Parts: sequence; structure tokens; C-alpha cells
Amino acid sequence: MATANTEYKDQLRQLAELMLAVSGESVTLMKKNAPEQALALKRQDEWGLYLEFLKILFNVADRLAALHIPLKDQMAFMNGLEDAVTRQLTHALEPAFGHNVDQMEIVLTVGTAVAESRETYEPYKFLITEESKAKSEMFRDFGEKIAQALGAPGNSRLSSAAALCAGAIVPAISAVLQGQTAPATDAAHKASASMADSLDTKNQTGQEIKLISLMSSVSGEEVETRWGLHPRFREDLTPAELQQLTKLLNRVAKIVGERYAAVAFSDEWASWHKAGHA
Repeated sequence: MATANTEYKDQLRQLAELMLAVSGESVTLMKKNAPEQALALKRQDEWGLYLEFLKILFNVADRLAALHIPLKDQMAFMNGLEDAVTRQLTHALEPAFGHNVDQMEIVLTVGTAVAESRETYEPYKFLITEESKAKSEMFRDFGEKIAQALGAPGNSRLSSAAALCAGAIVPAISAVLQGQTAPATDAAHKASASMADSLDTKNQTGQEIKLISLMSSVSGEEVETRWGLHPRFREDLTPAELQQLTKLLNRVAKIVGERYAAVAFSDEWASWHKAGHA
């Protein structure tokens, strides 16, 4: 375990910083989306929301680690991530509580969050990089849990906002695991910006919501192109519409992927393709 933690020390630190930053930003964005409920939130309730986001981010990190970390190191890596989150959370709380912060309480809190994360989200079987019914169900159920915790059960707008917050971190975590990212603070800003773009609380005319996303990425000599749908948009489609849209997007993904590969591996773009995404 010590060897694995040493080997992935920088990645573990970056992931811990990223997860804590995005959890905090997610709570802030949820409060902005529910101002009336936010006024009634007590500090303990807000802490509970923070931990709920941390739980699903642990699950997302676990699923992505399975794709990028060797199998023999995965258990040690996730144990190391738990330790890294505990250290970062202790450091984050010191300004408020000083050196009197109870480190053992934080250890127990994070340990409980990890255990509850596994119990709640591991039963959903899906590949995190692909769109599927199980993936949509997990994020939808998480969103409903957040809406209920905010005192607005059944509020589809809040549950969708929470699901978007949780899903926004996937590209950032993938980048950290592939070693293709700037410091975690930059990744957190990008994830937060992605959430903010999707959660305009003013509901202005002309508001833009990303319904379909398409991304190509390169790892070594392999190019992967994938697409995804906004969870609420997917639910609004009939089975026939979803089948037709899936067929069209698979064709688009093939065209984009082939073009990306041709450009990314050309001599002209040799340095650019190291960024790993388009």
C-alpha cells in the first residue's frame, strides 16, 4: 500500500483537492438554485449536503480509477485517496477550528462517507465513460436525494442540477488520473465553470443548456470518442427517438473520431495532441 501511495502521491493529492473543492462549490450552487430552502438550512444540514456530494465523487473516482490504475494497485489507491481527502479536509477546517480540530472525528467522518458511498452506489453497474440506463438512474437517484435533503423532495429542477454537478467532475478526474491536467485547483475551476454554465439560477430568456456532448480523447496510440445526453433530455425522449438519435450520434462520433485521429497524430499537431482531448 505504501508503495502505491508513493507512486501516485501527486495524483492522490490533486484528486483530494479537486473532490473537496467541487463538493463545496456544488453545495454553493445548489443553495443558489434553492434560495428559500437555503435560508432554512442549518450548518449541520449544509455539512450533510457536502458529504452527500463527497460520497458520489468517491464513487465516480473509484469507477474512473478502475480504468486508469493497474488492478493490483486499485485497492491501495482508493485507500490512499481516502487518506488524502482526510488530510485535505483537516487542513481546510483548521482556519475555522484552529489546531483544536478533532482529526479522529474527521477520519471517522470520511471513513463513514466512503462506506456509505460503496453501499449506496456500487449496486449500479455501468461503465462511467458510457451513457447507460444504470448511469442515468444513479445520478437521478442522487439528485433526488439532494433535493430531499434541501427540503424540496420531488423538485426535478434541483435534482437535475445536483446530477449535473456530480457529472461535471468526470472529465477533471479522468485528466488527473491520466496525468494530463494542470494543478487540481485549475481543474476544480473548470469543473465549477461547467456546473455554473448549466445552472443559471436567473432562468433568463435565451439560457443555454447542453443537451448533447461529444468528446474525443487520446491515450497513447488509441483514440476514444464518446457522446452523452443530458439526463432530463434522455428521459423526455421516446424509445424510438432515442434509438434514432443514438444511431445518428454513433455516426457523428465515428466521423469526429476519425478526423481527430488524423489531426492529432499528424506532425503538425504533435505537441498539441499531448493535451489529450478535443
